[in-house]
Amino acid sequence: MKKAALLVLLGLISVIAAGCMLSYPRSGPPSPREESMIGRQGPGQVWISGYWRWSGGSYSWQSGHWARAKAGKTWAPGQWEQRGQKGQKGQKGQKWVWRNGHWK
Repeated sequence: MKKAALLVLLGLISVIAAGCMLSYPRSGPPSPREESMIGRQGPGQVWISGYWRWSGGSYSWQSGHWARAKAGKTWAPGQWEQRGQKGQKGQKGQKWVWRNGHWK
């Protein structure tokens, strides 16, 4: 009985872990969408541009928004970076990786 319960538990852990595996896109994102920068709450706001997000095996657009500026800092937008090369020995091919935007 204990062995059966342990096997069931290990099976469940395997299924959960498989769902948590990271997948990377093999092709770059579409061109950014044109956005209207409306709804500014007042001075001291900075526009954070929208971007293409990778989720569930496809890209989806995340709209831009206004955010409170941080004193003495500027916003560095996120960007997609291509990693690897097709056909390169020892590589699994190219993939695209998202680098989050940040204050600097």
